[in-house]
Amino acid sequence: MAMNPHPGNTAPTVIIVPGWRNSGPRHWQSLWAREVPGARRVEQDDWVSPRREAWVARVAETIEAAGGPVVVVAHSLGCIATAHLPANAVSHIVGALLVAPADPERRGALADFAPVPYQRLPYRHILVASDNDPYCPIRLAGAYARAWGSEFVRLPGAGHINVEAGFGDWPLGRALLASLAPVTAPHIPQAA
Repeated sequence: MAMNPHPGNTAPTVIIVPGWRNSGPRHWQSLWAREVPGARRVEQDDWVSPRREAWVARVAETIEAAGGPVVVVAHSLGCIATAHLPANAVSHIVGALLVAPADPERRGALADFAPVPYQRLPYRHILVASDNDPYCPIRLAGAYARAWGSEFVRLPGAGHINVEAGFGDWPLGRALLASLAPVTAPHIPQAA
């Protein structure tokens, strides 16, 4: 586990990184963005035809604008954008929840994000994947987890872990997020 390069009692800022086509209003990322105090959501200029350079730059800008340590909460293509981040942005990350990563090598609209980086991520992170995700086979998600040094959570029958798969608020995800940065736990409202 990486040490926090930002000592002190400052709670990390939660950075929400949606994937391809954004996360709709009932998606767990959107709910958390509204409910987690101080959370910041990455907004892309083009959600439909993503370009790696622009997307990664926007994620990096959002992280650096937080002005301190951050915990990234990424979904789908947001996970791959996070894996592509430059060192200056990575230096602010103290944890990440990477959910339902995408497979840009099998989806033409996402091809600009290939090849996916296969090096260890230098911060504690949890990769959550489903064994029936239509956008990323579980074996590929497992390969990402091994290469990145992830704590790997495999969910049975959870699809793409989005609204269409029945995930709204997603209490397990909130618990995983709280486990990444215990100092943030009081600031992450638990579902009633």
